[in-house]
Amino acid sequence: MRSAALTLGVLLCALGATRGFATSLAGEGPPSGYGYRDASGNSEARTHGDLRVSIRTSVLKPVRGYTPLDVTLQNMGPVPLEVRLGFQGQSGSGMRVSGRTVEVAPRQRLVAWLPVPAALHAGQLRVEVPGMEPLLSSVYLEGASGGTVLVVGTLKDFDDTSGVHRVEATGSPLFSVRTIDPRDAPRELAAYVGYSAVVVPGNTAAVPADVWAALEAYTVTGGRLVLTQPSSDLSERLPLLTAGSIDAGVPYGFGLVRVCGAALECSQVLNSMLGELIPGPVMPVGPAPRWERGNVLAGGIAPLLESAKAPVGRFLLLIFVFVLAVGPGSLMLARRQGPAAVLVGVPVVSVITCVALVVWSVLVDGFSVHSARYSLTWLDAGRSRAVTLGVAAWYANVSTETVRFPVTSALLSPDGPDETPMDIDWTGGMTVTHGFLPPRTYREWGEVSVLPSRARLVLRHDGGKVRVQNALGARLEEGFILVGGQRYALPVLEDGAEGTLGEPLPEGATPVSRMLSDLEEASAVRLSAGKAHFGAPLPEGGFIAHLGGVGPAPSSAMEVELEAGIHLVRGQSEEVRP
Repeated sequence: MRSAALTLGVLLCALGATRGFATSLAGEGPPSGYGYRDASGNSEARTHGDLRVSIRTSVLKPVRGYTPLDVTLQNMGPVPLEVRLGFQGQSGSGMRVSGRTVEVAPRQRLVAWLPVPAALHAGQLRVEVPGMEPLLSSVYLEGASGGTVLVVGTLKDFDDTSGVHRVEATGSPLFSVRTIDPRDAPRELAAYVGYSAVVVPGNTAAVPADVWAALEAYTVTGGRLVLTQPSSDLSERLPLLTAGSIDAGVPYGFGLVRVCGAALECSQVLNSMLGELIPGPVMPVGPAPRWERGNVLAGGIAPLLESAKAPVGRFLLLIFVFVLAVGPGSLMLARRQGPAAVLVGVPVVSVITCVALVVWSVLVDGFSVHSARYSLTWLDAGRSRAVTLGVAAWYANVSTETVRFPVTSALLSPDGPDETPMDIDWTGGMTVTHGFLPPRTYREWGEVSVLPSRARLVLRHDGGKVRVQNALGARLEEGFILVGGQRYALPVLEDGAEGTLGEPLPEGATPVSRMLSDLEEASAVRLSAGKAHFGAPLPEGGFIAHLGGVGPAPSSAMEVELEAGIHLVRGQSEEVRP
């Protein structure tokens, strides 16, 4: 009797657990460890003269990249106001500052976005208007143990379409969510690039065109976009979509697009997508923590620059010579010239040693910026643009000047608490005013960008031969192209030069995989996250080329001494008929 009761109890418990999971999908309550946490934050409104300021004091921050802070400004006066927003927070070895200047017209309501480095957990927001005392407010940035999802829409739309339940603060959510109004959403790539996924739960037609441009740039540079109610003009909003089932997910440049209709399907999509968190489109490596003695970079990873390694052998030789000069040399000098000569000789030897170090530093390192650069670029010929994921290593004796980046790009710092502090101004794009490259400090930066480009590879049929012209903007080191269903090796060509394709490659050859492996090995897996879709089979007329030089990333405009560089470019050739 007792065993029968025990069996019945077990069956009832199992039935209850099954019903709990089923009802969680139906909307009656989630089980433990399931659902999402709303981390959209709370707004705090204050009046500052004629300016009404609404600040979101606690928001979800991504794992990497930048946290977009929204500040709503409403000018209730009759004259325009120039408003300066500044955020200052402590991280690692110093302060980090982000700022932006906006103009608010009379009677205008404006939502200004201020991206701040995701390494910051808290800081002080400063609102300045000429002729008035600054307005100060403390802001806290919430981290998340799971995925971070940015919802461009309302929380109600997300609840109605996602199939994932909201978990209370005491629960254990699968991921955290931040919602933003589509009309006020950021128009900059940097505001999206760090989030695990971006979800548009409402009608995509309600999202403004310039916001869609930023979302499309996020997706094509390695982001993951989830749509629940796509409009009929989806192919215009996402022009790189190819034929296929977008329900199952299709590659979009370096990223991925998923469309889900039913709530249960969307729940499965989000669970599978966030179950395999990607480390990011690019993974620059930061300095080693203080407790990792002897390592230049975190995890014992080797630097990409040879010049960043300390010349230990040469310094030891110089120290040995100095010790001989001030040790046995001083004794010999004292015996021959007397003790007074030592008082003169030792300082002279020290001065000579210091001058030798300075001369050696100037002659060997110089005052130029040393760099090693690696990148993957997807050419979109139909829209005359280049989508680039890049990582670069930097080293210089003196600090660099101000560095500017366009709105359709983002500069990504390595993960870790010991990063060098920097100052960023977001007025008219991203401008690093301080801290991009500290003097005599090895530094790595990642870059994602979508920039206008007319780079192309031109094919021309000449009798029975196929000639190819390099119009990619740099020397073509090697490459491969698919013509007439057969793969050919591209000849080595200078920029603007022409060459003839040779014999087709053997059927079993895998040259594209080898090129990607060479890049991954040279960059020490810093670009491995972006190569999954890049190495897909080539379509007819498609090519992958290995270029030399500084590459197409935005920071390539800086004048550097290039130590190493590998840049792989994938695109569709342009055929010219005679």
